[in-house]
Amino acid sequence: MKIVKEKDAEKSEYASTSTVLDYSMVLNEKNIDFCINTITGRYPTEGYCSNLECEELCYILEGHGSINKKENEPIHLKKGDIIYIDKKEIYYWKGNFKLAIICTPAWTRKQCKLYEEE
Repeated sequence: MKIVKEKDAEKSEYASTSTVLDYSMVLNEKNIDFCINTITGRYPTEGYCSNLECEELCYILEGHGSINKKENEPIHLKKGDIIYIDKKEIYYWKGNFKLAIICTPAWTRKQCKLYEEE
C-alpha cells in the first residue's frame, strides 16, 4: 500500500490553461498514476493533443466544459461525468473545470503528442 498526501503532490503548469496536481512522482508506479487537472480555457491552447501509450479515465470534480474530438461535435461535460479516453485519441479540452485523471500505464510527458490545427 502507498499513500500520497496532497501536500506531497507536484504542481505543474502544462499551459496557461492547464494546472496539474500530479501524484505520480511520489506514487512512483509504472502501471498506473493519478492527477488532478484544472482547465481554465482551452487545452491545448491551439490544435489537439493525444496520449500515445496511456488509457485515461477522467472524472469531472467541479465545473463544466467539453472534450472536443477531431472531426466531431463537442461533448459537453459537467460535475459527476466520467470520460474514458483510449490511447491515441485526438482531442482538446475547453471550459472551466477540475478533473481527476487515472492513467494506465503511468503517464509521462514523452507519451503526450501535440497536433497543429489542419
